[in-house]
Amino acid sequence: MHAITIPEPGGPEALVWDEVPDPVPGEGEVLVEVVASAVNRADILQRQGNYQPPPGASPYPGLECSGRIAALGPGVSGWAVGDEVCALLAGGGYAEKVAVPSGQLLPVPEGVDLRQAAALPEVVCTVWSNVFMVSHLRPAETLLVHGGSSGIGTMAIQLAKAAGARVAVTAGTKEKLDYCAELGADILINYREQDFVEEIRRATDGAGADVILDNMGAKYLDRNVRALAVNGRLAIIGLQGGAKGELNIGALLGKRAAISATSLRGRPLGEKAAIVAAVREHVWPLIADGHVRPVVDREVPLSEAAAAQRVVEESGHIGKVLLVTS
Repeated sequence: MHAITIPEPGGPEALVWDEVPDPVPGEGEVLVEVVASAVNRADILQRQGNYQPPPGASPYPGLECSGRIAALGPGVSGWAVGDEVCALLAGGGYAEKVAVPSGQLLPVPEGVDLRQAAALPEVVCTVWSNVFMVSHLRPAETLLVHGGSSGIGTMAIQLAKAAGARVAVTAGTKEKLDYCAELGADILINYREQDFVEEIRRATDGAGADVILDNMGAKYLDRNVRALAVNGRLAIIGLQGGAKGELNIGALLGKRAAISATSLRGRPLGEKAAIVAAVREHVWPLIADGHVRPVVDREVPLSEAAAAQRVVEESGHIGKVLLVTS
């Protein structure tokens, strides 16, 4: 088969389309013939040499995919060769085939094209686990999403609105904010021109955001704490603004607030399977009913992954950029 390899860390040109051995599904795994994968920020970090796959994972980038089951490994039940699926991966999505633990498989949701299903697993599992399983967003609460037009952001808007919450987003252009509004966002903040702390306070009569989904890390840490409501919850899922920041613990105590920081890739298989099962139970019906949908900016041939990563690295997209095998 062919896959995108990274012989040496570097820029997008470091991605090499090469012939590699086929993966073999082990105990509890299935082999998926990949129809599409999607570009995530983590893939870019891996290309740069800053985010290595966990032990035992595929060395190729790609944290989600869609396709058809080609073979079952020992001990797998409930799936059959030929089933159309999408999957949460620890790596290997930028390839024509990938071995996947069966607990990380999802059926393609009703009403979703097989290729576009590749835009779902990573973002849905990230949003559901952080916003609902960890931060316990409730109806009528306010969720602030940084990077509202990203893959994570567009999914967070839809799921929060489906749950009856009020949604605020930050984005850097009017076009992106307008798209967030089309998805249901209530409070639109241009981070290049506005102070999101003041805008959230103004929009909530001084109360602040009950939950903040943050992809920036250190750069936004102090302002996120100031933007939180009493009993607020800050969920950090990215470090685009750095890894080390100063935390005002007094402000956190005064608000009786909480901070969580999670990632999906390195979690034990059992934790991933539990998240995937919760997504199948709670989110897949919303997709089938049309309340939630994948947002895909464009499809790019898998062999041209370098071009796709450039788009994402420059934030020149809305939603997800897919990599397709044919």
